[in-house]
Amino acid sequence: MEEKNCCTHKKKQRSPEEYKSLLNRLSRIEGQVRGIYKMVEADAYCTDILIQVSAVNAALNAFNKELLANHIKTCVANDIKNGKEDTIDELVATLQKLMK
Repeated sequence: MEEKNCCTHKKKQRSPEEYKSLLNRLSRIEGQVRGIYKMVEADAYCTDILIQVSAVNAALNAFNKELLANHIKTCVANDIKNGKEDTIDELVATLQKLMK
């Protein structure tokens, strides 16, 4: 029987806590991006916009770190326990894309 929580099936059931945390982070990021949009519309000074863009980048990095940690703790760990060693190759490829 196949695991529902395994990411190699391209779907993942998240715990209510993980789901809420990820969506909260994305909502904050969305609000920050809307704020940048309004700053551009209002002809805000370039460095002020750049600082806000940097904050969005940091928020996206934090989102990625949380999602990656959860992925490794659940999907990757479960796959390795079940003998699906190709998951390691998938993780390495994902990390290489994240580090561009």
